[in-house]
Amino acid sequence: MRRPLIAGNWKMHGTQKSAENLLGAIVVEAKSVSDVEFAVFPPFVHIAQCAALLSQTDISFGAQTVSEYADGAYTGEISASMLKDLGCCYVIIGHSERRKYLHESNLEIAKKCEMAFLAGLIPILCVGETLAEREQALTLSVVQEQLEVVCVLKDNCTAFTQVVVAYEPVWAIGTGKSATPAQAQAVHAAIRAQLYDCDPRLAAATRVLYGGSVKADNASALFEMPDIDGALVGGASLDAKSFVEIARSYPHG
Repeated sequence: MRRPLIAGNWKMHGTQKSAENLLGAIVVEAKSVSDVEFAVFPPFVHIAQCAALLSQTDISFGAQTVSEYADGAYTGEISASMLKDLGCCYVIIGHSERRKYLHESNLEIAKKCEMAFLAGLIPILCVGETLAEREQALTLSVVQEQLEVVCVLKDNCTAFTQVVVAYEPVWAIGTGKSATPAQAQAVHAAIRAQLYDCDPRLAAATRVLYGGSVKADNASALFEMPDIDGALVGGASLDAKSFVEIARSYPHG
């Protein structure tokens, strides 16, 4: 049974005070929700704060990206071992904003995943198509190419353990638009089929999240789909009540 995961990507938002207030409110709100895992992804500068404020809770935390290098003269980069040392459990890799603005390639993303695995971090690998790619009926081929990272590492990385996949259609991120439950399910099912071809056990265990303007009012219908195991939440994760309300939408039993 895959435990639902509701992950909040704060992106480049927050001060020390606002992060403290948000974390405190999430801790309080999340107490009323069972059988769902929460994770938050603040900017690098707030990770130590998360470690301190969440130490007595079941809420996980992680980083929004990681270096493809283990260490060295790479000014401004943060290594997987540094994140692990701070107590991170997860790291987001391949988010569409980094693919778009920082031109991260599938090869670079594969290296980042490998660094995460070697350090004992769980990657949340983001995949998804642009609006132009969807309109050209290229959604599945684009997602399959992005997901191939996992299948390659399955054979080449001795520390390969687990991964979370987040399907985020680029056209739905920060736009207020969301894929319909049927659209999302079709891609999630294709992702799980590809994972099955890689390793049936991996397909059964891997949580596949949906991301893209997820809010409390559309989460319930998305979560009714059999291959959607939670959500990677953007803007709504900056409000504790909205964030936890999304988790409450997940069906129980």
